[in-house]
This record gives sequence, C-alpha cells and structure tokens, in this order.
Amino acid sequence: MRITRMHLLRTVCFVLVAAPLGAQSPSGDDLERRELRIPTRDGVALYTIVVSPKAISTPLPIMLVRTPYGVSQNLRPGPMPTAYTELAKDGYIFVFQDARGTGKSEGRFVMNGALRDPANPNSVDEATDTYDTIDWLVKNIPGNNGRVGAMGVSYPGWLAGIAALSRHPALKAVSPQAPMTDTWMGDDFFHQGAFRQSFGVEYATGMEWPRNIPSPLKITRYDRYDWYLQFLTLADLGRKNGIDTLPSWRGFKTHPAWDAYWQAKAMQVVWTVPNVAVLNVGGYWDQEDVLGPQEAYRTLEKNDSRKWNHIVLGPWFHGGWSGRETDSFGPMQFGTDVGLYYRSNIERPWFYNYLHGDGTATFAEAYMYEVGANQWRTFDAWPPRESTPAKLYLHNDGSLSFDAPTAAGRTSYTSDPLRPVPYVMRPVDGTRWRQWLVEDQRFVQNRPDVLSWESEPLTEDVTIAGDVTAHLFASTTGTDADWVVKLIDVYPDSVAGNRTLGGYQLMVAGDIMRGRYHKSFSKPQPIRANTVTPFTVDMHQQLYRFQKGHRIMVQIQSTWFPLYDRNPQTYVPNIFEAKASDFRSRVHTIHSGPATPTHIAVRVLQ
Repeated sequence: MRITRMHLLRTVCFVLVAAPLGAQSPSGDDLERRELRIPTRDGVALYTIVVSPKAISTPLPIMLVRTPYGVSQNLRPGPMPTAYTELAKDGYIFVFQDARGTGKSEGRFVMNGALRDPANPNSVDEATDTYDTIDWLVKNIPGNNGRVGAMGVSYPGWLAGIAALSRHPALKAVSPQAPMTDTWMGDDFFHQGAFRQSFGVEYATGMEWPRNIPSPLKITRYDRYDWYLQFLTLADLGRKNGIDTLPSWRGFKTHPAWDAYWQAKAMQVVWTVPNVAVLNVGGYWDQEDVLGPQEAYRTLEKNDSRKWNHIVLGPWFHGGWSGRETDSFGPMQFGTDVGLYYRSNIERPWFYNYLHGDGTATFAEAYMYEVGANQWRTFDAWPPRESTPAKLYLHNDGSLSFDAPTAAGRTSYTSDPLRPVPYVMRPVDGTRWRQWLVEDQRFVQNRPDVLSWESEPLTEDVTIAGDVTAHLFASTTGTDADWVVKLIDVYPDSVAGNRTLGGYQLMVAGDIMRGRYHKSFSKPQPIRANTVTPFTVDMHQQLYRFQKGHRIMVQIQSTWFPLYDRNPQTYVPNIFEAKASDFRSRVHTIHSGPATPTHIAVRVLQ
C-alpha cells in the first residue's frame, strides 16, 4: 500500500474566505480566479491563486491562506467551498498560496521550520515569505482596501500564527485554527514525550519524501497494529522502511527531549504578545493538534493588554468546524449544526470587524460549546472565573469520587511491550482516524493491563470547565514507563431513543506522558524502581456536562499502540536507539490514599 501525505486522512482545510452583511455568497460564475507567482526577497517565486468577485464596487480586504498541501489540486474552479460561504457573503479577495518548496512553489520545504536568524540579512523563513506576499498583494491586487487577514487549519493554522510575526502593517487579524503549535509537547509528533509513531512515520514520509521518487514506505498488512508490531525498535522501523534519512526522522532521533530544537519551532515560544487580533479555534477531540489552540491562547493571554486574544473550542475533530455538517459526533447528538453556528455567528462577524469595520466591536473572551447541555456559552475569562477547583479521587476499591480517600491502597497491572493496548478497536485500518477519540472504550476495559475506577450514578449534573489534569502517584518495577489516563463518561445502561448507546464509554479527555520526563521535559531521567513517584499528565481542556444518571470513569494504561511507540520500560538515554533486549515486561502500580492521593484535577462550573 503506497503511503501518501493524506494517508492518515489528515484534515486539510483551506479556509478561504469571499458583499455587505446579509448578502448572498457569490456563485462560481461571479468569481474570478487568477494564478500568480509572487516573488520573495531571495528570488524564490511562490505559486498563488487569487479568487475574488468579478465586480468590485467597494474595495475589499484580502484573506490569505498559506498551505503546504497544494492549492492547485485542492482548490478547484467553481463556487466557494462550504467552509467559506459564510465569510464569502461579506466580500473578500481570497489568496491561497503554496508554502515554499510545496505544490508549485519554488524553494526548499522545511517542516515547521524555525524562525530565521535576524542577524543574517540574507536568511528567510515563513514569516518573511508572508511579509513579502502581503506587501506584493496590497500593492498589486486591484480593488483591495489595504487590510489583510490570515487564517488556516492545522499546518496552515501554524502558518497563520507565524504570519503575525511578519509584522506587516496591513495584517490586522489572524485565526490560527487547530495549529500545530508545539509538535513535541502535545501536537502532531509527540505528546508529553511519547512519540506518535504511526503519525510521525506516515505523515512525515508523505510530506518529506521527494516528489519524483516512489516512497519506500509500504504498509503490507491490513491491520496496522500487526504491521507496526513486527518492528519492536524504532531503529528497525526507520531503517527497514527507508525513512530514517528523512529530515523529520533525523530530528526525532537526535532531539527526543523538548530541547532548543523543538522550542525554536514552538509557536507559543516565539509568539508571546498579540500584535494583531487573534481568534484561536480548536476541538475538544482533535486527534492531531488538540494542544495547539489552547496553548497559543494561554501564552498570548499573559500579555493581552488590548483584549485582542480570543478562543473558541467546540465538539469537533481536527478541523471539523470548517465545512462539514457537525450536528453529531460519535454518540453525541447536538440537534443543530455546531460548525455552521461558529462560522456564521463567531468567525464571520469577528473578521468583519477587523477587515471591513473599524475594529471597535467587542467580543467575548471565550466562546465554548458545552457538551451535554448542547449549548454555546461565552465567558469573560478562560478557564471561567465562576468555576471552582475539584478533585476526582481514585479509591482502592475501584470507586471514583470527589471525596478524599481515607485508606491507603494500590492497584497493579503488568505492561508488556510485546502485547500493547490498541488505541482504537482493531483492525486499525486507517478508516476511523477522525473519530477514534470518541470511540466506545469498552473494547479495552477488561484487559488486565487497563485499570478502571468508576463513580456511582450521578444524582445531579456535573459540569467541568477548563483544564483537566491527572496527578498520579505510581511505581514501577522498571526504570521508565508511559502513563495513559482517560476521563470517561459512562452512559446509563438504558438510553431513551437509542438502545445501542447503553453503557457507552465516551472519552471526555485523555492523553499520554512519558515517565522519564516527570521532573523535566528537557532533561529526562530514570524512574527510581519500586518507588512511589508523582507524575502529571495534561489532559487538556473541556466544557462538558456529565448528566444525572451517568457515571464518571477513569482508565489508566501504559500503551496506546500503534499511534504511540512502545516504551522499553528500561531506561535508555534515547529510545530511538533502544535495542530489542531493552524492552521488558514490567509491573506498574497506581497508589491511592491520604499520602498518595492519585486524582484528576478539574474545575466544576457553578
């Protein structure tokens, strides 16, 4: 099976955006499409498509979308794509551009390249390419009003954020949507130190393998679980599939910790002050870049004296708000199209204010969809001030409650790298990538290497709002371990109107961290064997109502395969160089009690 850059069904959303509020979207016959090559300061030409109304009576703003995914093959002539029809009603000159070295653009592509050294006057990066593009557009495209916005989803979302660092005076508003903000800490390639193996292999190969040479990567098994299982070590996986020479793989191998290499690529490190209006957008169940919008918002908020920084989170997979009908997801039924509401009532007026208007309109700090209550809510701060901290404690008898434990206890399981827990119900055939985070978790509940704690049925609704963080007190017979923690909504045994949802276990929040980073993400160290050690797992943010009659569950395990690589559970300096003999079966123990209160920290909305 040939691997392409879209093999993982990565959501590539070209957020195009094109006459006063309330007007109709232009049809394909009303639009003019031009192909251009825009020069940059070092002579490289960037392939660009401009889509605008044929008749422009009033100057219009420019909406810029830059992407590595090939605009010519994804942007066809005709009506404005669904993702942009709401914005299109207000009139924009849409500009779609292939990033340097991708599609039909010249130059060399560097995945998530670090910003240039300003001391070198001849250096270039995505920010300088954006500056040069904007400068050329406002000077050469007829009918523009001199204002520019930038937006995009996923990699284009990262490029939209980097656009702000161009600091071109014409750029007034940017919307990084599901941006790959920090690909080590919690986006595409690592999560808190655990390598996202199948994504790092398949996506990186699709992006970086030379276009004119057939890729050597061929997945020969229908079930990817079986295919990845045959490569116990990452060294074998890279070498035997001819991908260990790719730039990304070399980066993974030589920089397994969160060092200067990753920090220089992390948008939240290089962009700390909002110098333009910013609308951060993300999904609670984003299978690729769940951290990105949350971390970008959190960073910019620290220095947002002008109230330019805003955030939107909804019940979506990666880019799920940008053109598909989203009235349901997994077992959840919302009753209305949540994505359409966002595009019509949040995104459209927000951009109109800064690019058509005078920028004086006010907007809520945070727009959040409350799952369970199935309603949009606004807050003047995120996490909301009207929420209070609470802790869901794990008890020795397998119960879960907001009451602190009074008796000490421990629960153990054996984690075997040769028999890892699948991250999705098998076969792992690549067809359920978008929805795996909302699949029924009962498929692993009774495995001996997956532990579960469960509350009594709730006597009243409980709404959590903001950060969800696991604080584990754990020990291992080895010297390294991964910790996967899931917060789950267990549906009642009988669900009116849909009997198939009886007992459904919906993962509300969850993530993984590599134990060697329990003290520092930059400086790994062995876990002391057979010693109770505290670990913190960031499970990201939610606005979720656990309804009366439902139960709350926590699951803990140590493998999530093949999406994440296997920890040898024996400390080695670099897991990318681990030998087969380093991989050992180990016993892990979760401790509870007054002195070791393993719990999930949440905020409960009053």
